[in-house]
Amino acid sequence: MNEIKIRNFCIIAHIDHGKSTLADRFLELTKTVEKRNMKEQLLDTMELERERGITIKLQPVRMKYSKGGEEYTLNLIDTPGHVDFSYEVSRSLAAVEGAILLVDASQGIEAQTLTNIYMALEHNLEIIPVVNKIDLPQAEPVRVAKEIEKILGVKKEEIIFASAKTGEGVKEILDRIIEKVPPPKGNEDGDSRALIFDSFYDQFKGVITYVRVFDGSFSLRQKIEMLGTKKEAEILEIGYLNPALTPLKSLETGQIGFIVTGLREVKDARVGDTITIAGKSAQPLPGYKKVTPFVFAGLFTTSGEDFPLLKDALAKLTLSDSSLTYEPESSTALGFGFRCGFLGLLHLEIVKERLEREFNLDLIVTSPSVTYEIVKTSGETIVIKNPSEFPDMSAVKEIREPWLRIEVVTPKDYLGGIIKILQEKRGIQKAIDYIDETRMVLAYEIPMGEVITDFYDNLKTISSGYASLGYEIIGFKPGDMAKIDILVSGVKVDALSFITFRINAYKEGLKIVSKLKESIPKQLFKVTLQAAIGGKILAREDIPALRKDVTAKLYGGDVTRKRKLLEKQKKGKKKMKAIGNVEIPTEAFLELLRK
Repeated sequence: MNEIKIRNFCIIAHIDHGKSTLADRFLELTKTVEKRNMKEQLLDTMELERERGITIKLQPVRMKYSKGGEEYTLNLIDTPGHVDFSYEVSRSLAAVEGAILLVDASQGIEAQTLTNIYMALEHNLEIIPVVNKIDLPQAEPVRVAKEIEKILGVKKEEIIFASAKTGEGVKEILDRIIEKVPPPKGNEDGDSRALIFDSFYDQFKGVITYVRVFDGSFSLRQKIEMLGTKKEAEILEIGYLNPALTPLKSLETGQIGFIVTGLREVKDARVGDTITIAGKSAQPLPGYKKVTPFVFAGLFTTSGEDFPLLKDALAKLTLSDSSLTYEPESSTALGFGFRCGFLGLLHLEIVKERLEREFNLDLIVTSPSVTYEIVKTSGETIVIKNPSEFPDMSAVKEIREPWLRIEVVTPKDYLGGIIKILQEKRGIQKAIDYIDETRMVLAYEIPMGEVITDFYDNLKTISSGYASLGYEIIGFKPGDMAKIDILVSGVKVDALSFITFRINAYKEGLKIVSKLKESIPKQLFKVTLQAAIGGKILAREDIPALRKDVTAKLYGGDVTRKRKLLEKQKKGKKKMKAIGNVEIPTEAFLELLRK
């Protein structure tokens, strides 16, 4: 194998800057896919990706390209652009030597563009800057090129101007990859080591891993071992993606491909683990930092009979989404379900849709919350992912909430409105810089709990859709927080409990009980809705009793007959209220989630 003829690279960009379209042009130009089989977003294999026009899963593909009479093997990994899927991007960057930085000529550098640049620089990758969509009427390639020059410190002549839609400049990008991206390094004669950068489950073949071979080689029918889990398996199939799975006899140093392990549990072949030949004493590769979900929500089925199906569906989904975590939980209102950890609200939304579509489930999602650290008066520190785990306030010494460092890129015209909502959300300003004469980047530190609900929607509304948001988690800080309990007819509903900043407690509690009043149907007795901190009632709403005219059948006689029937009805309602069973419909939970 001549490793000098291999180039491994990925495409990084903000969402909707043209990554998947550029990948399509690469496949066309290199004749990897025949023209008759071409379609838009070819590497976006999920139906959900095509509908939304976004990349959710990274996708590798191998291409052949000739330059100067020499044939090169190009291994491309197409990555997502949304901030919620940045873990997919970081895994791709660890498997390659170069990255194409794609920037929209009409929108310029966005917040996620900056985040991706920093990640690529951390991995010491060769970055090839490309200004895309130069064919658009509103394109400003010169202005955008100046932004890239300022941030990356590159010369203007190093920036490629292209249109992934028309194909202009695409050949120049491929030529630049061969010239600039270094060939992979590795010891061909050393102990075989491959990094698992993705995996998925096939019901017939078992766990299929996507790997980058760093040292040695792997061949069909070899016995292999996962160094992290110590699990052994046999290579049932090996090869590369073209973009379909294409079998080979072996994978050599520097190559990217797939290995069919036959394993039935994805946890046995974790993303970031190192594969080696069984019986060898190879050292594990650095792998990835463990992903830490900070947004948690409960997933429940509308029918209790579907709980086993949900359990099975989550187990299978984690095979292709290693950033999703889950553990069982139960609720008096919703029955048995799972507490799931997500990287953000879009991640939550995508997981819910995939579960409903791919596994035919009807789900209820509880209000999203974040992780909190509680320091007890005894000195013990506990981590809670669910408000129902919150200890009694008398035993709490300090509550710590997660904080983010965010970057908001916006036209300067919207600066005042954006600073206002950042201050309302308890944001602390760290820096304000100009990217150019018209666009600015704001650096803030802000509590994560303030960002996960309606912050992004408000940001887009205030900026007419022009502002973009990027973030990273910086740790926990003490905060004056309180747990709000929602009581329905005096009965606490765990699924509706939430933790909020104490100053906002009354406003948030009133909002919930007001929404519940609209969503819960009238009963035959008066229903009291309350928001409380411990024994202190913050807000209250009453749902009046459903009135039934029990005197309608009377056709005469003394007034005492009427009074007797009304007294009987009153006693019956009192008895029902004492039992206190108020069924909260699924629609009420869904309505609360739309707040």
